[in-house]
Amino acid sequence: MTNWLPDLSTGSGPLYQRLADSIESDIDKGVIDAGAKLPPQRDLAYDIGTTVGTIGRAYQLLRERGLVSGEVGRGTYVLGQRAEAPKPDVESGLQGTRPIDAPSGKLRFDSTAAPDVGQGAVIADILARTAQEHPYEISSYTRDFPERWYEAGSRWLARNAFRPSPDSIVPTLGTHAAVMAAIAALTMPGDYVVFEHLTYSQIARSAGLIGRRIALVSTDDNGIDPDDFERVCAQKHPKVMFLMPTAKNPTLVTLSAERRQAIAKIAREYNVALIEDDLYGELTDDPTPLLAEYAPERTIVAGGLSKSVAAGVRGGWLSCPPAYRHRIRVAHKMMTGGLPFLLA
Repeated sequence: MTNWLPDLSTGSGPLYQRLADSIESDIDKGVIDAGAKLPPQRDLAYDIGTTVGTIGRAYQLLRERGLVSGEVGRGTYVLGQRAEAPKPDVESGLQGTRPIDAPSGKLRFDSTAAPDVGQGAVIADILARTAQEHPYEISSYTRDFPERWYEAGSRWLARNAFRPSPDSIVPTLGTHAAVMAAIAALTMPGDYVVFEHLTYSQIARSAGLIGRRIALVSTDDNGIDPDDFERVCAQKHPKVMFLMPTAKNPTLVTLSAERRQAIAKIAREYNVALIEDDLYGELTDDPTPLLAEYAPERTIVAGGLSKSVAAGVRGGWLSCPPAYRHRIRVAHKMMTGGLPFLLA
C-alpha cells in the first residue's frame, strides 16, 4: 500500500476513532483489499502528522472489529470478509418478523427466540388479569418491588446445586439489561471488560457504546483458554469478564468443571468480577456446577425468559454478591428507566 492515505476530513470523535472508521470504510469499498498490509504505524503517523500511539489505538480498534490481524514484527493485515450466506426460500409466509415454519428438511437455527408451544394464550390471560387486578400499579411507576419478585428470581436462577437467596436478587428488564446494568455498575469509562473472541456481540458492542474498552481472550474447542485469560488479566487489568459457561451463544460450547475452577481462581487472584450469563442453562440438563459455585463472592448470575418462555416479555433477574446488589439495582434503573409492573 504505497500511495494510500486515509481520508480524515469527515466523521466525529477522537482522531484514532476517525482513522479506524476511515480504514473500515475503505475496506468495505474495496479500496483496501483483503490480505493487504496496512502501513507501519510509525510511517502512517508521520504521513498524517500524529503520534504512533494514536495509530496503535486505531489499529487495535480495527482488530476488535474483526477487520485486521497483526503480529509483532510482521505488520497488520486486512482479513478477508465472509460473503453473506443466501437466505433460505421460505414459502410458508411470515408470523411477526420471522417465518412460521422452517424450510422443508431444515431445523430452525435462524432465531434465538423461544419456541412457540402455545405460551401466547397463557401470557395473554396473565396480562389481562394483571391489568384488571392491579390498575393502579400499571398506570404508575414501579417504585417498590414485592417480595414475590425476588422469590421468583431465586427460583428461576436456581440450577443444579446453585440456590441463590431472594435477598441476592435484582429483577431486571430482561437479561441484556441485567448484564449491562452489572457492567455499568462495576466499571468506569475506560475500564476493560473481557469477552471471548466469539461471544454474544450485542453485549460487547453495548459495552463499547458506554465507553468500556474490550479485552479479548482466546478460546479453543473446549471454550475459554485459562492461560490466555491470565495473560489478559496481567496485561490489561480488567474489572469484569462476561461469559456464557453453559451452551454458549454462538458456539454451544459448555465449559468443563476444571476450566470453571481455573477461571474462578484467576479471577480471584486478579480481582475480576464475573458475569455468568446462564440464559440457556434452563434449556439443558448439563450437571456441571455453575461458575458461581466456584467463586460466589465475585460472580453475578444472569437469566431471563427470552429463550425459555417468550422473547417479547422482557423479564430477567440477576443474582449478586451482597456488595454489588444495590449498585446494580440503581444502575439498572438509570439505564432502563425502571422495570414496568406489567412485564414484571
